[in-house]
Amino acid sequence: MPVFRIFMVIALALTLSGCASKFKTYNGPEVTQVLVKKGERRMYLLHGSEVLKSYRIDLGFEPQGHKAIEGDGKTPEGLYFINRRNANSRFHLSLGISYPNPQDRALAAELGKSAGGDIFIHGGPPKGSGYKRFTDWTWGCIAVSDAQIEDIYAMVKNGTPILIRP
Repeated sequence: MPVFRIFMVIALALTLSGCASKFKTYNGPEVTQVLVKKGERRMYLLHGSEVLKSYRIDLGFEPQGHKAIEGDGKTPEGLYFINRRNANSRFHLSLGISYPNPQDRALAAELGKSAGGDIFIHGGPPKGSGYKRFTDWTWGCIAVSDAQIEDIYAMVKNGTPILIRP
């Protein structure tokens, strides 16, 4: 009987470890701003002027310049805010960026086009997609690894400003 109990305890422990969550907790200093430097392919999580974390990023497949219209493959530039969370993203986890703002909509309207939307910081690329890391493969989003988005998702709250620079 003791062997059976030991087996059951081990089986339960393995089952629970298989349910490890992609949702981490964070108890450090508040992230007061996200800074993205597109030219450097870097994203910084800041508390005031202190860099808490830095990440190598992928961008839209046309990384130069500001996003003007839907489908142009560019990552927007300017000041935005983290405005939503997607725990069921096809890119593991994702944090929404408040693109387009009123200026973005006006620019696209002048061109007779839609500004688009659904710009996120997310994990990925999805397995089997054919995309490779460090190739600027997104449609305008900011991509990190799945492990990195788990940390970012825990650290960055809705309402946090994100400044995206060229």
